[in-house]
Amino acid sequence: MVDFSGFKQDNESCRFQRIRLHAEVIKDAEFNGCTFSGCHFDESTFLNCKFTDCTFNQSSLNLCQFTGTTLSGVKLSNCQLMGINWSEISASTSLLVKPLEFQACVLNHGTMMAVNLNGAKLADCTAHHVDFSEALMAHADCTGTDFAGSRFASTDLTGADFRGAHNYQISAQENKLKKTRFSLPEAMSLLYSLDIELDDNP
Repeated sequence: MVDFSGFKQDNESCRFQRIRLHAEVIKDAEFNGCTFSGCHFDESTFLNCKFTDCTFNQSSLNLCQFTGTTLSGVKLSNCQLMGINWSEISASTSLLVKPLEFQACVLNHGTMMAVNLNGAKLADCTAHHVDFSEALMAHADCTGTDFAGSRFASTDLTGADFRGAHNYQISAQENKLKKTRFSLPEAMSLLYSLDIELDDNP
């Protein structure tokens, strides 16, 4: 375990800049209203930590683990977040009150299987090969995001907004779509999951 001198057990409204930790363990720390800018935590583990109303800007958390860690009202902008198992996050019901926000982030090769993303924001992101199976994504803002190779199965997309999103493969039969918003021409991909024949000729 690493006791990084920049982190206390209780961190209130702190600003952390250009911190670089690799494959370290941060344990039992609480962050409330903190800002992380230009920080690198690749392959590190946040063990039993708590992040409330925090912001990450232009930071790298590739392959990080959030074992037993709570994220509530956390905003991540222009961050590298590849290979993360978001299902490790604890107390996911808190996301109902304060959803996560991802803006222009790279989420490739992660898993959000069964994660509560109701009301979350995943806008203008790159989300290649992410598993959203059984995730709760009601009223999620997914506008402008590239979902190439990502999996949606038994996913609740009620009221979710996919306008401007692209490269998604969403089966209308295998997922819950109710007042889900899509834009053309990308929405045509929804037809390919149905047992119908499309003919370009009148």
